[in-house]
Amino acid sequence: MKEIVYQVTNPMGVHARPCALLAQCCVNFKSAVTVTANGKKADGRNVLELLALRVRTGDTLRLEVSGEDEEQARKAVREVIDREFNEKKAAALLRIAFFSAKDYDRIFFSELTRDKGEGTYNSDIKYFTTNLGPETANLAEGFDAVCVFVNDNVSTPVVERLKECGVRLILLRCAGFNNVDLAAARDCGITVLRVPAYSPYAVAEHAMAIVQEANRRLHKAYNKVKDNNFALSGLMGLDLHNKIAGILGTGKIGVCMARICKGYGMTVLGWDAYPNKELEKEGLLTYVDKEELFRRVDLLSLHAPLFPATHHIVNEESIALMKDTAMLVNTARGALVDNEALIAALKKGKFQAVALDVYEGEDENVYTDRSDKVITDDITARLLMFPQVVVTSHQAFFTREAMQAIAVVTMENARNFNEGNDYGEAEVKA
Repeated sequence: MKEIVYQVTNPMGVHARPCALLAQCCVNFKSAVTVTANGKKADGRNVLELLALRVRTGDTLRLEVSGEDEEQARKAVREVIDREFNEKKAAALLRIAFFSAKDYDRIFFSELTRDKGEGTYNSDIKYFTTNLGPETANLAEGFDAVCVFVNDNVSTPVVERLKECGVRLILLRCAGFNNVDLAAARDCGITVLRVPAYSPYAVAEHAMAIVQEANRRLHKAYNKVKDNNFALSGLMGLDLHNKIAGILGTGKIGVCMARICKGYGMTVLGWDAYPNKELEKEGLLTYVDKEELFRRVDLLSLHAPLFPATHHIVNEESIALMKDTAMLVNTARGALVDNEALIAALKKGKFQAVALDVYEGEDENVYTDRSDKVITDDITARLLMFPQVVVTSHQAFFTREAMQAIAVVTMENARNFNEGNDYGEAEVKA
């Protein structure tokens, strides 16, 4: 175990920003970090627990680091707590209109923006539960920035109206930006910043969870047992051990999924427009062309970004190449899959399992409670009728660690914009 004892000298104490950066630092290590102050303890990975310590200037922090990488973790933690969090004079308060707000968003963002002044995020948020779109863009009047998510409409008319409202910044609290007209934003002089990565583990773990749910028919088994039906008919799955996994898109999330598949005892193949040869040297996967990938895999997991070249990359032709017993999981972008081709194949008995956290045409359903309504969307209704299909509501990202990272990186982006700092990988350009 490594120990750090730290006397707090910052006039504001350990406020929201150092708590956020400390938590994000601790998440990157296997070692546990326990923070003690004033007789209370907090998990170093949990920003809300750290904030609950209410550490003031003059207080003593005791940090215990324990685990297999404790020395590396100790150095990284020490670097964070040794920083000064008042690098510049406070810029003017940044006013943010926060669209598509949910209760779980407020938990993190409200805590991070509670402090004002030097070294803080120095932002004020007004939450709107409605989505951003042509009808709601006027709500941004008088704000410096809008904060939006995957189901918000940031098309040309919306961007132009935002400019008229005085908005200078679009904060995406997600990695994807296909819902933003970047050319319009550039022409209107509006900066677009995103969260390049939050928790690739969250998405990959969800991908494996839902494809196994579909493969082993766990959704059906749960409902059967609730009805006191303990028969196994209709629940037969397939082993993943000694099967072939295909990772389409080998970025951070794809690599996490490849490691999970490897842990199941699978042989892993990969395809990417820009192959990472280091992954082959490591022995994690072997790159093949798309046609070979589709032909050979028993499990195909989609992790590619959505570009014209990847739009409907899973289509009638590629599905025809796949084994009838293949499994498909999509936690990336809905439009990677041609719904009509997929449904046609399912009608013919193709696929042992299909698991979709995203699908083309999901927008009206995402993050809304429609339990008292008839689902009139034809695609959704047809997908849900197949026993081997599992659909979840764009929730692959939804873990505490990911929500924390989204809030922290989004507010770091806001602060960097407000103080004229470098944006790094967060900036999205047309």
